[in-house]
Amino acid sequence: MNETDDREKRASGFLKLTQSDNRGKLKIYIGMSAGVGKTYRMLQEAHALIQNGVNVKIGYIETHSRKETQALTAGLPIIPRREVFYKGKRLEELDVQAILLLHPQVVIIDELAHTNIPGSKNEKRWQDVLDILDAGIDVISAVNIQHIESINEDVKEITGIEVKERIPDKMLQIADEVVNIDLTADELISRLKEGKIYDHAKVQQALANFFQPNQILQLRELALKEVAGQVERKVDYQITAKQTTFRHERFLACVSSNEEVAQRIIRKTARLASYYNSKWYVLYVQTAKESADKIPLAAQRHLINNFKNATELGAEVIQKKGDNVAKVIIETVNEKSITTLCLGKPHLNLFQVILRTSVFNQLLKTLSKNNIDIVIFS
Repeated sequence: MNETDDREKRASGFLKLTQSDNRGKLKIYIGMSAGVGKTYRMLQEAHALIQNGVNVKIGYIETHSRKETQALTAGLPIIPRREVFYKGKRLEELDVQAILLLHPQVVIIDELAHTNIPGSKNEKRWQDVLDILDAGIDVISAVNIQHIESINEDVKEITGIEVKERIPDKMLQIADEVVNIDLTADELISRLKEGKIYDHAKVQQALANFFQPNQILQLRELALKEVAGQVERKVDYQITAKQTTFRHERFLACVSSNEEVAQRIIRKTARLASYYNSKWYVLYVQTAKESADKIPLAAQRHLINNFKNATELGAEVIQKKGDNVAKVIIETVNEKSITTLCLGKPHLNLFQVILRTSVFNQLLKTLSKNNIDIVIFS
């Protein structure tokens, strides 16, 4: 099969999805870094869909002045971007209203993790995509692996860079197709040196920073695992669950007002929930020591930020009051039919509170009796 036939086959596969019902379908191309060819592949698919008679429009494409990518935009119907003036500068954004008004069958939207200009209806582009999907329009988009929320810390450890623009894992969970665009480290670095990713003036700086072979290899592993996990989850829930009695996991993350620790527990629980494609909750028990008139303002802000982060990651946040933390946890476990309880390691304040209570053994017995797992995160 030649490349053109392969492209036609991919487009036909997505076309079948778009015709299955009225819900907007989402396809995401994911890659280990910039320059692997995600935008190029989306534009190729747009051409193939048009040849199949599909009403496709380009909502937003970022070519980064790459000649091969720019050449592929020729002949594609483009929806003009929305012009916005911000701090004296003229900027361009995705025009969601124009897309909704024109209502194409499929729209191509690049840079899924992009942060919108202040004053926009939505803070993030992925939220714009949700609005477009809700209108029954199919979306093809792209994102790099380092922008996935729950593996943000892994990326930081690999690259030393904290990526600020991120998308919640739920975007991958709701996607009808997740496709990995894969290159070896040598192929990617060759493209970089040939000036196919950045201008020649930036090549040496890129090689010294992000584009180091060891880093690329680890990011590639993350991307491959993520897409493989998506396929495995689809098999579990679309095939295995229909053939066997299937245990649907439900996770409960217990957090304190400690910002850094709470963030870690939330992200790791989100990762587990994403893997099992399951519902999950975040529980914060406000003790007398953390009442509104006693807890520092900084801790209150951290709590609010953590709750917001958890909600974006797909959790339902539960706030309860009580000095008997273990008892509140038991109540919540029963109320929400929890299968796995997620805690921080024993030196945390939350865990110390639990250990001091007389019902801690009752908590363990309750969990054991109901076949509930405990995960203690480092």
